[in-house]
Amino acid sequence: MLHRYETDGAEIYRQSFATIRREASLDRFTPTEERVVVRMVHAAGMVELAPHVAFSPGMAEAAEQALRQGAPVLCDVRMVSEGITRKRLPAHNRVLCTLQDERVAALAHEMGTTRSAAAVELWRPDLAGAIVAIGNAPTALFHLLNLLQQPGCPRPAAIIGCPVGFVGAMESKEALMQDLPVPAMVVRGRLGGSAMTVAAINALASHAE
Repeated sequence: MLHRYETDGAEIYRQSFATIRREASLDRFTPTEERVVVRMVHAAGMVELAPHVAFSPGMAEAAEQALRQGAPVLCDVRMVSEGITRKRLPAHNRVLCTLQDERVAALAHEMGTTRSAAAVELWRPDLAGAIVAIGNAPTALFHLLNLLQQPGCPRPAAIIGCPVGFVGAMESKEALMQDLPVPAMVVRGRLGGSAMTVAAINALASHAE
């Protein structure tokens, strides 16, 4: 027997977002935050995700404005950088991932840290006013926080901190929201990942669903 299924892509999106808005707890979010959370829930397939998402006041609006003004997006892994929909970016924003840079391995050895953390060092020339999107590596987020404590370090416009996992992920996100060097958003606890991070960037980049 042949299976019948919805074949209209736009209708699939419409039904999906309607289901999320019907089932997820979204009342505490601003309209911009809600758009971000809906996209993240869609990417994760979890309406239960919404209570775990936390924004500092005005973060979503600040990040949206920075993207409109041309801010680059600095990503910890290529799964994030490759997932961002370029057509949604409002100002042909640059999307950078330095993890594969040929200098990273030696730098990580010299610093005695992970490649993900060492790659953050290479963000310095592009950090001022950027949107940081960390969707995988807690060490990248921890190193960024330490970097931002250095006098004269350039400040990004906003940080999306969604590293995932069992070692350091929860702690790095709590540190981000406690230090709060710039406006930030996290998925609290062990949850996170590249798909959620990409969804957040794509939602901030465009109002289109």
